[in-house]
Amino acid sequence: MGGIVLAMHQVKIFDTTLRDGEQSPGCSMNLSEKIVMARQLEKLGVDIIEAGFAIASPMDFKSIQAIASAAPNCTIASLARCNTKDIDAAWDAVKDAKKPRIHVFLATSDVHMQFKLRMTREQVLSTITEMVAYAKAKCDDIEFSAEDASRSDREFLAQAFSNAIAAGATTINVPDTVGYSTPQEMSELIAYLKEHVTGIDGADISVHCHNDLGMGVANSLACVKAGATQVECTVNGIGERAGNASLEEIVMAIRTRKDFYDAETNINTHEIYKSSRLLSNITGVPIAPTKPIVGANAFAHEAGIHQHGMITNAQTYEIMNPDEIGVPHRALVLGKHSGKHAIRERLESMGYEIPDEELEDIFVRFKKLADQKKTITSSDLEALTLHRSRIVRPEEGTASTCQLISHSITSGSDIPKISYVKLRKDNAVMEGVEYGAGPLDAAFKAVNKMLGVDARLEDFSVRAVTEGEDSIGEAVVKISSVATGEIYTGSGISTDIVEASLQAYISGINKMFEAE
Repeated sequence: MGGIVLAMHQVKIFDTTLRDGEQSPGCSMNLSEKIVMARQLEKLGVDIIEAGFAIASPMDFKSIQAIASAAPNCTIASLARCNTKDIDAAWDAVKDAKKPRIHVFLATSDVHMQFKLRMTREQVLSTITEMVAYAKAKCDDIEFSAEDASRSDREFLAQAFSNAIAAGATTINVPDTVGYSTPQEMSELIAYLKEHVTGIDGADISVHCHNDLGMGVANSLACVKAGATQVECTVNGIGERAGNASLEEIVMAIRTRKDFYDAETNINTHEIYKSSRLLSNITGVPIAPTKPIVGANAFAHEAGIHQHGMITNAQTYEIMNPDEIGVPHRALVLGKHSGKHAIRERLESMGYEIPDEELEDIFVRFKKLADQKKTITSSDLEALTLHRSRIVRPEEGTASTCQLISHSITSGSDIPKISYVKLRKDNAVMEGVEYGAGPLDAAFKAVNKMLGVDARLEDFSVRAVTEGEDSIGEAVVKISSVATGEIYTGSGISTDIVEASLQAYISGINKMFEAE
């Protein structure tokens, strides 16, 4: 007789990159970028996309509605505090989604109730009952989060969740809001709630762990082992303060150690690498080389003894195959005589589905790059694809984009730093020349003067994103509007780092125009 095979429990992936992740300083996204990211999250296979906080701003509301249309195969959630205005806004934002969810929250720890809410325990319990029921009257799928659950009195927390489920909540979320807890404590908390929450068998148990002490992923996985059926996380672990639990690390830990966790997810792991790179490109936040799963060094082996083992048998030092997460092969594949069909074929083999109009944009820039490099690698092609124009293109009805036509600089240790810049905006061509402390300072001043903008450079970085002496450089700038104080991130790529820097600056200016 064959042995008994135990069924693995399904863990839903609740992605909050577009809500909690975007709250990370410097990680804000415009509407078109959020739509691009939402479509990629759908391809990645996340179960729920938390698209925003509808009451927060008109742009958040509009983004949630747009994401609901862009990713119809995912449940689309909007966050809401436990009050009728928030819940009404959340429902209005998600009601046209194929699978809508309202996500309501209220703090349950003594410190939050006393100093933030200024409410008694009895008031909190009655508010949970009333507001979850109010949301349930609008939407079948209701999630209730007990903010600061990990620091809440367990008996009171169990009662709060019991009230939420009785009022109609289908998911109860247990956040470690300030990243204070430990894996053992979180595991014990889930076990306690499973035993003491009335109606828990009819609801999903979710966890949302922050990474302030570096234990967001470990805490989340401990909860999965204890029986949690939903994990809230973000791509690359972005989020407030030290960030959230990292989606890619949680998913690959469950996949690689399914013998231990007895769990599985719906994630298409071949889309992990692409999702990570796309988010990094949109936000301008680089991925650390040592970042687990998606860092540049994650599958690199430099020590001689490791290399020998890898040659003999990859399993000696590699517990995952880079193909599993969609890392593209770096072979030299294309040259200046390659046609559009060859580029489309290569992109499709790398997992990119590009509409005709965007392929045309990539092809034009490919030809320009091919004049500068003898051969184009998959890394080069991926960089061109991630920087395609749709990521920074303003929505219809907003200001038109500005484009860099050409530039020239004069620089040296004993001569003036002068930059000449030629731009196109609104079908008009303009030219400017400025002096500066350096060639980029002069170039950015020329752009500001020509466009009549008052922008201040807040941060600037440049790095190689492909291999070799003729590698592509990626420049990332953060600029602020002097008038509003808002921060905008722009990025650009080129084998010429001055050109890449100008592209990045103009990309940030375009986002400023769009916001206005």
